[in-house]
Amino acid sequence: MVIVVRTLVVAAAVLLAQETKPVPKDSVRVSIPGCTKGYVFTVGSRSRNEAGSNYDIPEGMHLRMNGPKKLINEIKLHEGAMIQLTGIMKKDQYRTDGVGIGGGVRVGQGGLTPGGGQTFIDVEGWRQIDGGCPR
Repeated sequence: MVIVVRTLVVAAAVLLAQETKPVPKDSVRVSIPGCTKGYVFTVGSRSRNEAGSNYDIPEGMHLRMNGPKKLINEIKLHEGAMIQLTGIMKKDQYRTDGVGIGGGVRVGQGGLTPGGGQTFIDVEGWRQIDGGCPR
C-alpha cells in the first residue's frame, strides 16, 4: 500500500513539473520562426500550414531574448539555422499600426516606449525547423 501511494505522489509530481507556467494577463505566449544572432532574434516568415501563435508579429522584427543563460547559449549554437522560438511577450510591447513600407519596416506615429523601443521575449523553449537564415 505504501509503495502505491509513493508511486502516485511521484507520478503527480512529474505531471506538475511538465505544466507550463501561467501567462500573466498583460502578456501572451508566442511561437515564432526566425533566426538569431547573439541575443537578438529576428522574426522570419511563417508558412500558412506552420503551427504557431495567433499574434501577428511582423517579419523582420527584432526581439531581445531573455532567459536562462544555459538556454540562450544552446540557441546561440544554432545561429544560421531557422528555429521556432516559444516564449512570453507583453501584449502592448509591439505595435502593428502605421504603414508598411516593406522588409518588415513600418512608418507610424512616434512615441516613448519602455526600453527605448526594444522589444523583449522571455524565452521558454525552442526547436530547429526547416530552412536557413539569410546571411
